[in-house]
Amino acid sequence: MYEYETPCWAQGQTVCGIDEAGRGPLAGPVCAAAVILDPNDRIEGVNDSKKLSEKKREELFDEITRRALGYAIAFASHAEIDEINILQATFLAMRRAFDGLSLRPDVAFVDGNRDPGLGCPTLCIVKGDAKSASVAAASILAKVTRDRYMKEMAVKYPAYGFEIHKGYPTKAHREAILLHGPCEIHRATFLRKLLSHDDR
Repeated sequence: MYEYETPCWAQGQTVCGIDEAGRGPLAGPVCAAAVILDPNDRIEGVNDSKKLSEKKREELFDEITRRALGYAIAFASHAEIDEINILQATFLAMRRAFDGLSLRPDVAFVDGNRDPGLGCPTLCIVKGDAKSASVAAASILAKVTRDRYMKEMAVKYPAYGFEIHKGYPTKAHREAILLHGPCEIHRATFLRKLLSHDDR
């Protein structure tokens, strides 16, 4: 998990990992995190957030936020997703997270194959959350933060089951939308196909 970081750290470079959570859901924001790990304090168990249990993610969230040299978490809202599309909203959230860092990194590792335009040397790593500890740490912060937000939204909009599926297009979620109609945090551009024909 440190094969990308090690050569940079050996040259004295500060490395930032960036990842997002929530590109696929029908509701809620996309969340991005930027994390600068301490090369002298490697956190055990850091991995792709999707491969970890919710309990383990929560534990690692606390470890990362306590022990990282720096981190920042940011959102792009459902309205921004509808306005500029999910890819551009993802890049916007990533830039916001990067700009929120108190420490300026020398290089950024970004999950995926597209450069979000951070204004610093950037390495795009496909499946980076499974290959780079820095990106994996960012994936954990983004996933946990977004899940917590969707649980809060489940209290405000109890008809949709956000606490269970976090806005992803499960059968139960799609049926709830068809039954109750969309709520304020649903992504209108993601619902057009669903609402254009009742496929129950």
